[in-house]
Amino acid sequence: MKEIKIIDQTFRDAHQCLWASRMTTGMMLPVAEQMERIGFEAIDLAGPVHFDVGVRYLKENPWEKLRLLREKINRTPLIGVIRSTGGIGFAVVPNDISMLWIERLIANGIRIFRVFDPLLDLDNNIYQLNYAKELGAYTVGVLAYGHSPIHTDELYARKAKELMERAKPDAIMLKDAPGLLTPDRVRTLVPAIKAVMGDTPLELHTHCTTGLGPMTLLEGVKAGADQVHTSIAPLANGPAQPAMQTITRNLRAMGYRVNVDEDLVDQVSEHFQKVAEQEGKPVGIPHEYDGFHYEHQVPGGMISNFKAQLAQAGLSHKLQEVLHEAARVRSELGWPIMITPFSQFVGTLAVLNVVNGERYRVIPDEIKKYALGYNGKLLAPIDPNVLDRIMENGSPNIPAVPPPRGPGVEALRKKYPNMSDEERLLRHAYAGTQVDDMLAAGPIKTEYEFEKPLVRLLKELTKRPKLSRLYIENKDLRLELNGPGDRA
Repeated sequence: MKEIKIIDQTFRDAHQCLWASRMTTGMMLPVAEQMERIGFEAIDLAGPVHFDVGVRYLKENPWEKLRLLREKINRTPLIGVIRSTGGIGFAVVPNDISMLWIERLIANGIRIFRVFDPLLDLDNNIYQLNYAKELGAYTVGVLAYGHSPIHTDELYARKAKELMERAKPDAIMLKDAPGLLTPDRVRTLVPAIKAVMGDTPLELHTHCTTGLGPMTLLEGVKAGADQVHTSIAPLANGPAQPAMQTITRNLRAMGYRVNVDEDLVDQVSEHFQKVAEQEGKPVGIPHEYDGFHYEHQVPGGMISNFKAQLAQAGLSHKLQEVLHEAARVRSELGWPIMITPFSQFVGTLAVLNVVNGERYRVIPDEIKKYALGYNGKLLAPIDPNVLDRIMENGSPNIPAVPPPRGPGVEALRKKYPNMSDEERLLRHAYAGTQVDDMLAAGPIKTEYEFEKPLVRLLKELTKRPKLSRLYIENKDLRLELNGPGDRA
């Protein structure tokens, strides 16, 4: 009986999809020990966006967060992710800056290291995987999944073979961030990749964006996947990963062995259900199938941003036009995978094209750099007419040939002489006073308190301006409110 290993996404990708990465350290720590003992193969924890949100919004030092969780989770490996040339941010960074990120992540308790390149240009990340392996990390070569005429089974088999030969990773991960894989596709894609991997494990990661995520994982396992990524409901489904509770039950029914503790899973699930209720955060709900998603492929969070941007411009009725334009732009730009940063590139151009009433009249700097190869080699050429527009309307100050990525660490240390490399990296990624504001907020709050139901009820009721009378009574309490300021 084959054992299928479970890799957890509750602490990283799940709340990134459902809560805009706003899960605080205090929300995680009360169930960290349960997560440690559930039986996961690994727990995904640190990604680029979590550093960003920690610094800018939560005012929590991401390095301190790693250390606090590592104290509670010291047997189950923690996973860290970096986006090839972008490091933690969107801008292309020097290679030695990326390597310093890897070094500090591993020093702070990350034992499994992943790097992905959205263009599948492995020159961008082979050196990172090899460096992480030198530092003793378990390495995972990531193949970002794209849905287009050029993202064929043959392409992925060739890229998997290149990963195996050049980086010798401990595992390979098929990463379907847009949630576009289908049961039919994994039946051919997974065997094509496995055929060049030997005994190396294959991880399968998808989302429930189209409603097909659970079936895709199960069919992927039947096709040869060894490990699957899930999240613990209520932080599952919707745009997040399939629910661990459902996937493990179905895997066992199919004859596979899954060694996880359901009682501990239930405790974690109950905790986050209560957090969601107290914080007013959404929980994952299974999506209906929508074939239009395969055309535009715009992530759910970006669609919400489109709605806000168009409403601000008085163009809410243009949403469908923007989504159709996104599909057209993507094909013209050479079919980039709709994953950060290219989903943002495509989406921004689609909005600009629609709002301005003229296609490619306004060209952001990032688009011209993409077209010139700053992010790496494109898998397919840009439409020649579109390329002409990009070159014509883009900034003339961008060199036609990408400059070499020289060293950056020495200059960074010279610029910030009296601080740790961890703080230097944050200051390199976040401009202005953002790091100072985070540090000024003080130590991370490590405790999370649930309000009594009555307190929560009263808070909700006081938000209703037309409330004229309230009467609550039980055996220990009688409370009556008769208008503003009156209390009996």
